Amino acid sequence: MPMLPEPPHPINWNLLRADDAEHEWLELNQWVNWLRKTYGLPASVVPPFWYRHPELLWELSALHLHWLCAYDPEQNGSAPLGWHRDFADARGRLRDWVAASGTRLDRDRPTRQTVWPGEEPAEPVEDIAIANRDEDFVQFVVADVDRRRQAERDFYQHLDPDTGELT
Repeated sequence: MPMLPEPPHPINWNLLRADDAEHEWLELNQWVNWLRKTYGLPASVVPPFWYRHPELLWELSALHLHWLCAYDPEQNGSAPLGWHRDFADARGRLRDWVAASGTRLDRDRPTRQTVWPGEEPAEPVEDIAIANRDEDFVQFVVADVDRRRQAERDFYQHLDPDTGELT
């Protein structure tokens, strides 16, 4: 009897190890491209630089998981209809996230953060033009994976090999 592939599971982007993050970025990017083309989604719903905005990453990642589960061969027949109903709700949230983030078709900027009383003033937020979305995505993922690898090295550097405790 063949082994079943691992069932879909939620992705906690905050806790992914470097190799897992690289895989998940590439898989989600492929699915988001499929989604936007299949449903003819404008940049006001799924902008090209969605990966630069955590609010869009988390929403699209959750939508992807929901889609994987809805279209699982062992799911009941009405699951895809439920996904489409939830997709309609998600499109509204995505529009809100895109409007708040300020990302556009040909340029991007970090999402502005509201400074609460007692916090340091926020750094100025500037738009940057991005001429090639795919090149920018690859550079973004490489930087994210490198940052995660460095965090893993830093963690293990302070781990006592005999006790497994942090030194």
